[in-house]
Amino acid sequence: MIRVITTARLTELEAGTRAALDSARQAGGAANEVFGEHVRELYAVTDRAERAEATVTEVGAILTQAMKELSSAQQELLLKDIEIRRLRRELERGPVEGESLTVLLHHGEPVAVYGSREDAHADTATHGKPADHVWRRCGERPAGEFEWRCEPFIYDARSNGFHRVSRPAPSTLGGAA
Repeated sequence: MIRVITTARLTELEAGTRAALDSARQAGGAANEVFGEHVRELYAVTDRAERAEATVTEVGAILTQAMKELSSAQQELLLKDIEIRRLRRELERGPVEGESLTVLLHHGEPVAVYGSREDAHADTATHGKPADHVWRRCGERPAGEFEWRCEPFIYDARSNGFHRVSRPAPSTLGGAA
């Protein structure tokens, strides 16, 4: 079959082809614009997601550290609560016959009272006395002759009080005993 195409028909087809190409170019340009906008949005969303992830990581590290500190503080509070309960029981119990205390004296003046001689010795280290200091017996010499002196006191239930362990020998007053 043979078909005859006229110039008018050929012009009409060329015009249709140009219109289709223009329409295709416009659609491609619009598609490129939309695609570019989507790519920009994708980059922006990715950037926000990465920043959010970094923030979550940072907050996680801060939370982990805070939890460690909280755990440490709770443990410290528990130990202090146990010590407070022990001290309350001891206080409610009151002194017991033969129980001793140690008074720390500095040049004969009382500085503090301790539950043990070791605690008193440790405290003198905070006042400049070496921790490895060798303590000697003081004998009958007055407490004022010593820079630091630890004097033990024992509870006597008959007198309802604490008394020195080593009492000085009674001195005679005007020849009387």
